[in-house]
Amino acid sequence: MEEVPIIEMKGIIKIYPDGTKALKGVDFSVKKGEIHGLLGENGAGKTTLMKILSGMLQPTEGKIFVNGKEVRFKSPADALANGIGMVHQHFTLVDVFDGLHNIILGMEGHGLFSKIDVEKAKEKLQKLMDELNFQVPLDVPVEHLPVGVQQRIEILKTLYRDVDVLILDEPTAVLTPIEVKELFDVLRKLKSQGKTIIFISHKLREVMEITDRVTVLRKGEIIGTVNTSETSPKELAKMMVGREVVLRIEKPPKEAGKPVLEVKDLWVKGDRGEDAVKGLTFEVRAGEIFGIAGVEGNGQTELIEAISGLRKIEKGKVILNGKDITGRPPRELYDLGVAHIPEDRIHMGLVTEMTVAENSILGLHWRKNFRGPLGLIKWDKVKEHAAKLVKDFEVVVPSIDAPAKSLSGGNQQKLIVAREVSKEPEFIIASQPTRGVDVASTEYIRNYLIKLRNENKAVLLVSADLDEVLQLSDRMAIIYEGQFVGIVKPEEVTEEQIGLMMGGIRHES
Repeated sequence: MEEVPIIEMKGIIKIYPDGTKALKGVDFSVKKGEIHGLLGENGAGKTTLMKILSGMLQPTEGKIFVNGKEVRFKSPADALANGIGMVHQHFTLVDVFDGLHNIILGMEGHGLFSKIDVEKAKEKLQKLMDELNFQVPLDVPVEHLPVGVQQRIEILKTLYRDVDVLILDEPTAVLTPIEVKELFDVLRKLKSQGKTIIFISHKLREVMEITDRVTVLRKGEIIGTVNTSETSPKELAKMMVGREVVLRIEKPPKEAGKPVLEVKDLWVKGDRGEDAVKGLTFEVRAGEIFGIAGVEGNGQTELIEAISGLRKIEKGKVILNGKDITGRPPRELYDLGVAHIPEDRIHMGLVTEMTVAENSILGLHWRKNFRGPLGLIKWDKVKEHAAKLVKDFEVVVPSIDAPAKSLSGGNQQKLIVAREVSKEPEFIIASQPTRGVDVASTEYIRNYLIKLRNENKAVLLVSADLDEVLQLSDRMAIIYEGQFVGIVKPEEVTEEQIGLMMGGIRHES
């Protein structure tokens, strides 16, 4: 007799109020004690499906069974009561609370005299951490903890509630290679204790390493479930996209030219007045991709904002083709040959309520070819420009008059890349260029950055995706607490060395 799955979802349909059909009759089942990967492009429905399983969303249609018994979840509390908990990609911690109080938050009870036994909670947590060899400081406000430790607290918060099924949404997105290895050790221990884990990820290599089976979603439908040992990254990518995907990047050897960008002893403050960038000096040369790797929050954002004219420089110089551009505004930098693919496409890259055509000229709208008498915009020229970008960059759009918010994440990102390189720049800042982007769009954008480098452009790449930095960079720097702990060639270091550097160990050490 076949074992009853711990989780079974049947005929799950989710239609949002705006008419978007996110899930189209999904059947999904998970065996007890397995690590089950959930793969799919952006907008495939992975997170929606798991939000339904964890009680955050209700399905439009369909049934959920836990250990063979039908259940209905009206809230995450209902899911937790049935042993199901989800750790979200964006943390849900209270910054000023310490680790302990973040973990027990919400378990206080509801009566006037209800309160939690903090000492008993601390004992239970210490036992859990000892069992898993998964230690975190419980008495430090989480705002002072690195993101890897914050994620551990999120996982402990869910395990503390005695869940049997742990859902992890993109859990490695902000971790160093060493932290990823430690996380995987913990997941294997949980599995050995009989826990079930659902692992949502974009990273095929990690899915291959940690999962027992993988289910692939595409456009709200299940494409198939396979045993990990019987598949390959290439096959999984094909299932996700519906066609062959080239997972390797062709990067021919190239001699770099003269420095295009020079940064000298740069100091920049963060939003709280702290020194976020501390005396950085480096150069990016024509015909090279200079990558910056590091865990997010180590000064990358402030560095890019300073170079691109969006943040005040306290001290130091930024020089472009021999010209001092320190503190110049973005419009002037565009005219001097700078393009900027920002790290946050929604808040910095696009105005999502505006049309594809309108977004295609942001930062270009003052140029003569788009201006008529009295400075009025020539909309026929704008639409011509937008149509060309959409065609050349294979951006899938309902029409160039559709709002940018109607595009998938990958197509929004391709639209930004298309617009920025249409400025005909000599120097391109690419900050998290494929974050949250599906396999096909990632392949396209990475190959395009190589194309720019081959055309003798200078590219500054900042990415939290270590594979991306290693694949694309000719030289790379590892940043830690606002300083470079080493500038190396990717082929001359091991991933373990990079992981140590991302944790603050200098390359010479």
